[in-house]
Amino acid sequence: MKRVSVDAVSAYFGAHKAVEDVSMVIEPARVTALIGPSGCGKSTLIRTINRLHEVVPGARIEGTVHLDEIDIYGESIDPVLVRRQIGMVFQRPNPFPTMSIYDNVASGLRLNRVKNKDTLDSAVERSLKLAGLWDEVSSRLNNPGGGLSGGQQQRLCIARAIAVEPAVLLMDEPCSALDPISTLKIEDLIHELKERYTIVIVTHNMQQAARVSDVTAFFTIAGAGEPGRLIEMDETSKIFTNPGDERTEAYVTGRFG
Repeated sequence: MKRVSVDAVSAYFGAHKAVEDVSMVIEPARVTALIGPSGCGKSTLIRTINRLHEVVPGARIEGTVHLDEIDIYGESIDPVLVRRQIGMVFQRPNPFPTMSIYDNVASGLRLNRVKNKDTLDSAVERSLKLAGLWDEVSSRLNNPGGGLSGGQQQRLCIARAIAVEPAVLLMDEPCSALDPISTLKIEDLIHELKERYTIVIVTHNMQQAARVSDVTAFFTIAGAGEPGRLIEMDETSKIFTNPGDERTEAYVTGRFG
């Protein structure tokens, strides 16, 4: 587990500034939730944390992001290695549909030139167990990952992300496409995984943020076309009961956004 430090980060798509001057520290062994109305830059911000933002043509950032003491945007830093240390789970489950369950989980390891079968077997079993999926799929590891239910596919994607043993796990609305039972399983899984990973979750679901996170950061925009800004970040219990900014209070009580 490692600490993520975001310092004065602004993110751009061409000339458009999507996020302005965000500074925050994301602590290990805790779940940090990012909340706020659509278009306030939550998803853009987490993509700056593992250098996925820059793969969009014309996208760039200002400011710095550190993983412990390492500037992940340093000139000598390989973005592929950054993404190995900082994994991502997306809004919709995106397993490789025709690839087997086993190969889905092993894919990242193979990209990192892990070839030993015993090593791969052990990593696949460990990751599926951590993702709470082993008991459901252990007898059919050669079946296509696309044949699983939506909730199982999302847990498979989590297993794939953690197979390479990242330090940080970013989750961009991981339950928005899932039914309530699958959502509960993912939330229980997040509680278990925070003992091993620094976790950031973007969510529009206030109840989910209150249930799963230790720290909550509220973002908003001043108006259409304006960049997203971090308004406040604090213990989740405080954000939802006694926030320091009236804009946060308006949002979490449903009077805004």
